Amino acid sequence: MQEQLSACIDDVAMWMRSNRLQLNASKTEVLWSASSRRQDQLPCVAVRVGSDYVTPVNSVRDLGIYLDSDASMRTQVSKTVSSCFAVLRQLRSIRRSVTQEVMQSLVVSLVLTRLDFGNSALAGLSGSILKRLQSVMNAAARVIFAARKFEHITPLLRELHWLRVPQRIDFKLGVLAFRCLHGMAPPYLANQLHRVADIDFRRRLRSASTTALVVPRTRHSTIGDRAFCVAGPRVWNDLPQAVTSSPSLAIFRRRLKTHLFTQSYPN
Repeated sequence: MQEQLSACIDDVAMWMRSNRLQLNASKTEVLWSASSRRQDQLPCVAVRVGSDYVTPVNSVRDLGIYLDSDASMRTQVSKTVSSCFAVLRQLRSIRRSVTQEVMQSLVVSLVLTRLDFGNSALAGLSGSILKRLQSVMNAAARVIFAARKFEHITPLLRELHWLRVPQRIDFKLGVLAFRCLHGMAPPYLANQLHRVADIDFRRRLRSASTTALVVPRTRHSTIGDRAFCVAGPRVWNDLPQAVTSSPSLAIFRRRLKTHLFTQSYPN
């Protein structure tokens, strides 16, 4: 492994030189990724890139999302929960000075947007991690209705018509899949999805007559199944035909939310 890491570092240094880039060690981070069982095998010494040294870290921030070395997304969840509760504490101080409609608008714009930002990267996480995000939604609903701490939360969430956290993640994946299939997504995402009907040896299958997508096989279910090329098709294939056959994005979003809402709050 050490030889592979050294070769990777040399490639990075060569790429920077060929593109006339100079490393800023104070603003550069190195993240070695591996499964949780192999974390102890990762090097912890400073990495030499050219004439500079960069110390490896356990998590990095890319496009506003924190990535952990073991792909657990625990840092992202912790940061999101912390920032959301900080906003809720501020909103709670003005709860008596504004109407319920104004408070709901503030919660949606300042709290729910933080929960939904990049939540497609949370697909496949354990329920214990997602419960931390759900606790934010529960607290936000109590702030809106000025409910007590131990008051039953399901009626409040249903009245607000909010999807629970797992369904919010599925909603984002479903919308991304729809965009990919209808030419409204970047090629690096659209090229990861393939219809069953477009595969030669699967055209005689019953699924070829539907809008089903191919779900690639993965070697590691804990990490590989969370990739968009796997999680996206699985969410899409679980949707009813009435949802996937929507003629427009607006209609698809409306039908998808209705379908997921019944999963969030079954009768």
